[in-house]
Amino acid sequence: MPVDAAFVEIDGPWQHRHVAANGARFHVAELGDGPLVLMLHGYPQFWYTWRHQMVSLAEAGYRVAAMDLRGYGGSDKPPRGYDTYTATLDAASVIRALGEAEATIVGQGLGGWIAWAMPALRPDETTAVASLSMPHPRVMRRASWLNRKQRAASSWIVSLQRPFGPERAMTRSHDYVGGLLRDWSAPGGDFPTPEDVARYGDAMMIPFVAHSAAEHYRWLGRSQLRPDGPFFMRRIRHAIHVPVLELHGADDGCVLVSSIRGSEKYAAGDFRSVTIPRAGHFLTEEAPDAVSAELLRWLKSVR
Repeated sequence: MPVDAAFVEIDGPWQHRHVAANGARFHVAELGDGPLVLMLHGYPQFWYTWRHQMVSLAEAGYRVAAMDLRGYGGSDKPPRGYDTYTATLDAASVIRALGEAEATIVGQGLGGWIAWAMPALRPDETTAVASLSMPHPRVMRRASWLNRKQRAASSWIVSLQRPFGPERAMTRSHDYVGGLLRDWSAPGGDFPTPEDVARYGDAMMIPFVAHSAAEHYRWLGRSQLRPDGPFFMRRIRHAIHVPVLELHGADDGCVLVSSIRGSEKYAAGDFRSVTIPRAGHFLTEEAPDAVSAELLRWLKSVR
């Protein structure tokens, strides 16, 4: 059954806003005052995955804005624009729409991929980058090619290349989203609860979200056979000069911990990599206190 997009405007200490940016309208949850931290969620979630970190960072003196990516949650779902170039421009435009010139970019999964690309593609708006559950895109690409176990773990991206079928699976029931949440999180942990599965499963049933979510990954797959994919990899081949924090779960079932080695080659400035034990892909949910503590420790050193 379709779910109204207003479903994602969940009550809490934050304020919900809709901002016009890059020719679209984006839903943003905002909390706090101070230097801006823009948070980008991953798949198959939406802004709500950052709720714990929003409170912790706001209490520490930061202005935190967690946006729904293009095609997700309460943001617009246009037929095009699901490439990484557009995603970075979306993020940069949201920063400016919020009245700021620059921000620290914090991303998880797909959001982490976008965050890594920001200093190369949108340097004027990027002061620092934190990536959760995602190494540098060139490192991830290499691992997907050469690491047999990572290829198997990434087979879901291959399945998303099929038209229509994945969308039907995502919207038929909560089974598809619930399966990803369980398979990618640490075994024996507290996440996901039935409530988590229902919340993220319902968010995928908002009209057009399932298709848009798949389109992000279809670009990643199909662009490798077109000029824009190799060109993107060339654009991000140089080391970036902003501070970088990389957080990864020791039991990540989606991006294996063995796949993250090498990101430091693409960080010419301060680089910190922290592996969080007994946590999987969904760090913000599985280890919220540890993630908040690491982010705050790092933010205090870079601002």
